[in-house]
Amino acid sequence: MWDNTYDAHLGSNTNHNSLTSQPDTMLTDNPDSNSQDSLKSSRDSDKSVSYKLQRRLAQNREAARKSRLKKKAYVQDLELGRLKLAKLEHEIERTRKQAAYMDLSNTLHGLLPGIVTFEKNYDQWVIDQNKKECELATTLQNDASDMEVRVIVDDIVNHYQLLFQMKADAAKTDPFSLLCGSWKSPVERLFQWLGGFRPSEILYILMPRFEPLTDTQVVNLSRLRHTCRQAEDALTQGLDKLEQTLAQSVAINVREGGSYETHMSSMIEVHESLENFLNQADHLRHRTLEQMSRILTIRQASRGLLALGEYFQRLRVLNSLWSSRPHGIN
Repeated sequence: MWDNTYDAHLGSNTNHNSLTSQPDTMLTDNPDSNSQDSLKSSRDSDKSVSYKLQRRLAQNREAARKSRLKKKAYVQDLELGRLKLAKLEHEIERTRKQAAYMDLSNTLHGLLPGIVTFEKNYDQWVIDQNKKECELATTLQNDASDMEVRVIVDDIVNHYQLLFQMKADAAKTDPFSLLCGSWKSPVERLFQWLGGFRPSEILYILMPRFEPLTDTQVVNLSRLRHTCRQAEDALTQGLDKLEQTLAQSVAINVREGGSYETHMSSMIEVHESLENFLNQADHLRHRTLEQMSRILTIRQASRGLLALGEYFQRLRVLNSLWSSRPHGIN
């Protein structure tokens, strides 16, 4: 009985070992299958690593591209800020210079009250002159008599004489300011000659407004214009010689170490000569207006005076348009 039991137990163990050893035998007996599985696993792993690497590289490239764009935008912002800062500094410097010029101008005006008075009177003179010209235009439109028109024409001519007298009084204080024309707009100063208009050029501008002209009127106006040009040339040459003399005097005093008293003596002489030139130029202007009124009929003279006022008005309007233009536009 014991033998049978032992044999049975041994048989069962043998069968179990044979069953459990079969898979091991199968695994041991198929090396090709194991190597294929390992190669496949290795390939999958390599593919996964390669994909991750490519994705990482792509991400790095995208990050680098965005970084370059940000850097470029930052540099552009810095350049734009630099330009704006330079522009602001330029505007500040210009404002500072303008303030300095205004302070200097106010100081000079404080020392020369006659010029301040003249500038105020000149502004009022312009207003009154415009009123007189409007009155003349209205009178012509209403077909008034020649006598009524002549009264207004003579009033306008005398009003110009008032301006010339005002300038003569101011020239005693500072003829340099009158010569430079600081009391006029910049555009007006561009066309001025010795503190005012050039009579020969004004006659040339007004000639079309005088028509129709008789032969006698044409000859007389031509003679008047020729006389004006000769007087203008003489005054211009005298002023040029005066400037040359002053420049030579300053150069000699600087080179030889002259005293300031010598400079002051020279400036007094220049002051008197320049005052004389300004008065002669205004006298020529007034005489030209009077001669023009005598040569022309009263209607022709009135049209000429209106054209003269319109000419100065256009210059002032042009200056206003130029001054009010947007800054930075050429």
